[in-house]
Amino acid sequence: MKRQWLTAVLVAATASGVAFAQEAKKEGKKGGMAKSVNVRMHAQNKSGESGTAKLTPQGADKTRVEISLKGGPKGTPQPAHIHEGSCAKLDPKPKYGLENVVDGKSSTVVPQGIDSVRGMAINVHKSADDLKTYVACGDIGKGGGAMKKGGGMEKKS
Repeated sequence: MKRQWLTAVLVAATASGVAFAQEAKKEGKKGGMAKSVNVRMHAQNKSGESGTAKLTPQGADKTRVEISLKGGPKGTPQPAHIHEGSCAKLDPKPKYGLENVVDGKSSTVVPQGIDSVRGMAINVHKSADDLKTYVACGDIGKGGGAMKKGGGMEKKS
């Protein structure tokens, strides 16, 4: 009797685990949490500043943007924004402000899901006094994981 009961419990647990795994797989395909993406930030205007920006979903309606640049000035705040368009054809009006890049680092949570900012660009300016000079830019790809020469996107698990 104990053996039959133990067998029944094991069969039920295995079936539940398989059903749970299948449901989780479906959720991932339908609209589960998107994956983080890395954006290559390329130097502009001979600034020598380049690096990456990591975009990480923070739920359905928020995205953390972490910029990491090398070659920039020490201690000088550099304004950063997400703009509509691409680095090659940037809408000059920022869509979302980001925390200033200071000593090569910036971290901001924007009030949009990661899919909402795809197809836009991250831009860093020389300083608050010189917003017209762009020092680094990266295109946030629309998907597929392919890197673009001008500053594309790659998927990261």
